[in-house]
Formats: sequence, structure tokens, C-alpha cells
Amino acid sequence: MSRIIAIDYGRKRTGIAVSDTLQMIANGLTTVPTHQLLSFLLDYVAKEPVERILVGLPKQMNNEVSENMKHIEPFVRSLRKKLPDIPIEYADERFTSVLAHRTMLEGGLKKKDRQNKALVDEISATIILQTYLENRRFSLS
Repeated sequence: MSRIIAIDYGRKRTGIAVSDTLQMIANGLTTVPTHQLLSFLLDYVAKEPVERILVGLPKQMNNEVSENMKHIEPFVRSLRKKLPDIPIEYADERFTSVLAHRTMLEGGLKKKDRQNKALVDEISATIILQTYLENRRFSLS
């Protein structure tokens, strides 16, 4: 099987997570400066088989998309042009930053490490992907 990538897109930096080849477990991969994101993904896809890419969908509590969507949509259009054979879909990312901070706290990370925004973004992408994998597994059973 191939991997699934999840992206927690940000204006400055973007967290990236990837599944194992069995698509059971999400792992944080890295955080990259957003202006390097497209080239990073193209390099990664050239080295690893990727089945699909998930992009965090920034929704507000009233279910409307947030302002950041105006930055995400042009990126997704570019990605679809560069990788037309890989499905790209949105995944709700509400509460992922809160869950990432909670995960870091429960994991015993020191305050300085919890303030590392790049790590928060990577963990958020991991949560997006793990939630997707679990929901898919649940719907298949």
C-alpha cells in the first residue's frame, strides 16, 4: 500500500504528517516553511508512494470556513495541477491545535517545548491524519 499525507497549512509554516504504508498509524513528518511546501511535497511524492493528500480545512465554530481558506485554496489548486493523479481532499481541522497542546502537556513536554509552534503544527497534522484513518476504519467495519 501507499501512504497518506496530511497537511496543517499555515501562512508561515506548515505541519506535515504521514501514514505508515498500511495506513493504520499517523506519524509527524516535519514542519516546513510554507513557501517551500510545494517543492517539499513534490520531492516526497517522487520518493514515496502516496495514495492521497489531506489538507486541513479551517472551520469556525459556526461551521463556516475561516479566513485562512483564501490562502489554502490557491495552494491546493497548484498542488492539484502538479500532482493530478493523487486525490487531494479537505479534512476538518477544528480543535487540532487545542488537542496538540493537550497531547504535548500530557506527554510531559516542558513549557519551552510546548511553545514550539512548529511542533504544534506537526502534531496538528498528525491529529488530522489519525482522525481520518480512524474514521475510515470505522466506516469500513
